[in-house]
Amino acid sequence: MIIETNSPEETEQLGYQIGQGAHPGDVITLIGDLGVGKTVFTQGIARGLEIDEPICSPTFTIVQVYDSGRMPFYHFDVYRIGDVEEMDEIGFEDYVYGEGLSLIEWANLIEDILPKRRTEIRIEKDLEKGFDYRRITLEEL
Repeated sequence: MIIETNSPEETEQLGYQIGQGAHPGDVITLIGDLGVGKTVFTQGIARGLEIDEPICSPTFTIVQVYDSGRMPFYHFDVYRIGDVEEMDEIGFEDYVYGEGLSLIEWANLIEDILPKRRTEIRIEKDLEKGFDYRRITLEEL
């Protein structure tokens, strides 16, 4: 499925709708270049999970855990990992096969260890269509 948004608010709203429909054990992989809106999208997902604390990218901690919503939210940013083995050290499998929603930014960097069953979301810009335009592709794997 391809969805087009034309503002950060629309991108966040799409995330919100996905968060509302999320179930424990769901895994979302999020792929997109720097500055494409991954954090805005993730903030929407958190809002859909009824999380009221601020959401920011966990770039320096690899995973940020939010427990204040209707289910745990495990927000990964694997951009800075040097080796896939680092994911074992933080208990990656415990999260992705746990009772919360796992969202993994830059998931293409750890393709070999991702669960086969997941929702892959790709966010892309097209400046010819406007600065705030985003093409968001959702694919169930």
